[in-house]
Parts: sequence; C-alpha cells; structure tokens
Amino acid sequence: MAEIRLGVIMYGVTGRMGTNQHLVRSILEIRRQGGVRLASGDRVMPDPILVGRNAAKLEALAATHGIERWTTDLDAALDNAEDELFFDAASTQMRASVIKKAIEAGKHIYTEKPAADNLEDALEITRLANAAGIKHGVVQDKIFLPGLKKLRQLRDAGFFGRMLSVRGEFGYWVFPGDVQATQRPAWNYKKSEGGGIILDMLCHWRYVLDNTIAPVKAVSCLGAIHIPERWDEERQGYDADADDAAYATFELEGGVIAQINSSWCTRVRRDDLVTFHVDGTHGSAVAGLQKCWSQGHMNTPRPVWNPDVAQSMDFKSQWQEVPDTETFDNGFKEQWEMFIRHMYEDAPWKYTLLEGAKGVQLAEAGMKSWAERRWVDVPELTV
Repeated sequence: MAEIRLGVIMYGVTGRMGTNQHLVRSILEIRRQGGVRLASGDRVMPDPILVGRNAAKLEALAATHGIERWTTDLDAALDNAEDELFFDAASTQMRASVIKKAIEAGKHIYTEKPAADNLEDALEITRLANAAGIKHGVVQDKIFLPGLKKLRQLRDAGFFGRMLSVRGEFGYWVFPGDVQATQRPAWNYKKSEGGGIILDMLCHWRYVLDNTIAPVKAVSCLGAIHIPERWDEERQGYDADADDAAYATFELEGGVIAQINSSWCTRVRRDDLVTFHVDGTHGSAVAGLQKCWSQGHMNTPRPVWNPDVAQSMDFKSQWQEVPDTETFDNGFKEQWEMFIRHMYEDAPWKYTLLEGAKGVQLAEAGMKSWAERRWVDVPELTV
C-alpha cells in the first residue's frame, strides 16, 4: 500500500462554510483519518494550499489549523504542477472566470454551487472541462444528509406508492443588522454582487428534487424583497435590492407537484431549518436535515373536522421515525471522498459541472417566471 499526495488548491475558504464544512470537517478530517482509501488499498492524502485575497485571514486560518501553505497569488498557485485539484468556494460572480483559469492550467475541478451566476457561463465551463479531459464536480451537499438519504430510501423501496406532492419549507430569520448583528454577508442581498435567494437556493432544490423525488420539468416562481434596507457586517446601511424570499412551484416528472418556500425573512416553527413533506398514495414522510418520519396507508388516522372543539389528536405522535440503519458521515466529507476516488480509480460519479449547470438553469427559469409572471419549462440540458 502506498500513500499518494493530492495537492488541493482551496480558493476562498475563509468564509464560514468554506472553513467549517470544506476545510475542517472534510479535508482536515480526511487527513486525520489517514486519507481516502482506494480499492487498491492505496490511500490518497490531500495536501491543501489556502488561496484568497485577504492575507491576514489566510494566515490566521492556516495557523489555527496547522496548515503550512497559503498564498494570495492565485496565478502562482495554479502554475504549480504538483497541485492537481482546484476547489472554489469564493464569490459566485467570480466562479466561472477562476474555474476557466484553473481548467487552462490543467487542474481537475471541484466547486461549490452555483457553478456560475448565469447558464451561459455554466455551460461554457462544462464544455471546457469536457474538452480538457479533466475530472470535474459540483458540491451537492443536501442529498448526502441523513434525513434526505432516508427519504430517498423510502422512495426506492416503493413506500410512497405513486408519489403525489412535495411541500418544502426552508429558511430562518436573518437579522437586518440595525439592532442585532446580521449573520449573513451583505453581498447576499445585493443584486450587483450576485445575491438573491433564487440563485442561491433553486440550485439546491434542483438536485434535491431530481435525485430524491423526480426530475424537474417546469417552474412557477414568485420572488420578493421583503426587507429593502439592511446593515452590513460593519453596521453600515445599504439598499437590499436582491430577493430575500422565493415561493416556487415545480412540476416534476410523473405528475408530481412540489412547492418549496425559501426565505430569510421567516421565524422557524417546524422540525428543522428545512423540511420536505412528501405525500403518496401508500404513505407520507417528512424529512429534515438529520431525521425522517413516515406514516403508512394502514397507519393513517381519520381526523374529524370540527372548528368548534379544540383538537384532541396529537398528530406528530402518529408518525414513526425512520431508524438509522447505517452510520452517517458528514455529507460534505462524504462527497469529497467520492470525488477523490473518482479522480484516481474512475469510481462512479454523476455530480459533474453539467449537474451544476442544471441548478443554474432552474434558477434562471425561476427568475424568468418571476419577471414574466408565468410558468417556465425546464428542458433537458445537454452540452
């Protein structure tokens, strides 16, 4: 058995998710466990170099986690032939341009989503990557969560019978920043900087619906700017001109209807920050990030509608929790390991840049639906 070094250029990981999920809980955890084991018995050991624009943040992050390599010179990092994989978690607006540079430098590509801020660029980097013959992938983290894995297992086992509908609720209250400090970066609410919940979240809902329920065929979406004035991380006021909520209905293959509300202007009174309620002819299920509950046809109660009497049924107690039948790892880490195996032994891999482009396609269709106040078809996407 041999240890194979994999040089990973990690661009833009000083942000919360880049640091916590991709660096600490994925790459550093993979290193701690001794690398990614291949079918041959060899192990691939990631060797990260942190790259970004803020030297102070990079230096502090590297020192905190014992990482020897960091730089603000992206071009120099890309010129190093010993670092084969480029990962991007920086600004969505810059993503397509930096990925192009990485492809030109011969790097394999793994990136956060959205894969680009428009479909044309998302398809262009897909074509370039295919032409270059490199391995490429896009983070699709939510389908690796335990709750959604259990939901997909129910579907694959035929639990639902004929699937009828999905109701999704995502979001929480993001403080505007005037009194309490905001907990999301200001660019999320600025159109000129690639903000907006439609671009952010419909990319997620595309791969969630495609892989967990059924492929998306059409969308009707209404966006909203509920809070038009916000305050940034330095408590400076600004005009928030990007959508902070989206109310979307999707037509899926097989006649399934999905409705998903996404909002940074809602207070949570549900099981989790995101929940998916799926109804079918033979059963229903509700999944959050970690847990999933089900109710089969023969266990379905018969409630009585009587608005004059207080409800006596405890509806939540009538559902059974789907048990853990496996040990669940961090979803980001699991996908990193899958991609690394794909690089070295061509293990099965479907989450390519084309899948990322599909998410951008749905986001653009959602924005078009909002602007034109109509249903928009989502045709099959090819390159």
